[in-house]
Amino acid sequence: MKKYLLAAAIASLTCSSYVNAWGQTGHRVTGEIAEHYLSDQARAAIAAILPNESLAEASTYADEMRSNPDEFWQEVAGPFHYVTVPAGKTYVEVGAPEKGDSVSALADFTKTLKNPEASLADKQLALRFAVHIIGDLHQPLHAGNGTDRGGNDVKVEFFREDSNLHRVWDSGLIDRQDLSFSEWSDWLGSKISEQQAQEWMITDPMIYIAESTNIRDEIYPEGDDLSWRYVYDHIPTVKLRLQQGGVRIAAYLNEVFAH
Repeated sequence: MKKYLLAAAIASLTCSSYVNAWGQTGHRVTGEIAEHYLSDQARAAIAAILPNESLAEASTYADEMRSNPDEFWQEVAGPFHYVTVPAGKTYVEVGAPEKGDSVSALADFTKTLKNPEASLADKQLALRFAVHIIGDLHQPLHAGNGTDRGGNDVKVEFFREDSNLHRVWDSGLIDRQDLSFSEWSDWLGSKISEQQAQEWMITDPMIYIAESTNIRDEIYPEGDDLSWRYVYDHIPTVKLRLQQGGVRIAAYLNEVFAH
């Protein structure tokens, strides 16, 4: 147990800036979009677990708790926000490390949600984390290649301000549009066709990861001065991943609460 906690603590120190996928706005967008695709059963189950709390609100909980001094948040939960897939590999080939990752955590939290003996507090944590993790897996740099902390070590200037590639994808591209999360979700949600929603109703995290790694390998810039052209080239991908993330949060929860 001590060995596990030490490894997790080291991981949390070396990857501390790796864990804030999409920023608050992006996560809330995926949560808000998900609300529109929930089944009646899922909606009722979610309301029983998180009364008076929307999925948009729940989506940011896992990031907001990072400064909580509890051992779980400081020594265990950090790796739950990402996966590592080296270039040329698939997640199935590499699997989860000993300290865990998004996939192993999502599996554990799903078991909690399906367990009738689990406490309400445990189910609340599990639900909030599940919503967050699925959003994380749609941010391409949360499927990192293992060489640069998910782009955190790739230093860039974004509109003449010092940044890094991970931060640009977490929040820079989104915040540059100067929209609230409700404006983002309204605009993006209205553009999802019924056919797209059906095609995106996928509950397999391996698909989310494969898509993200394919995108990841195409978004590293040639230079370090990013501005309008980088936004033009990549904001359509940001919008797509937010839309897909929202639909898939709903699809996943619909499956979890189907019975």
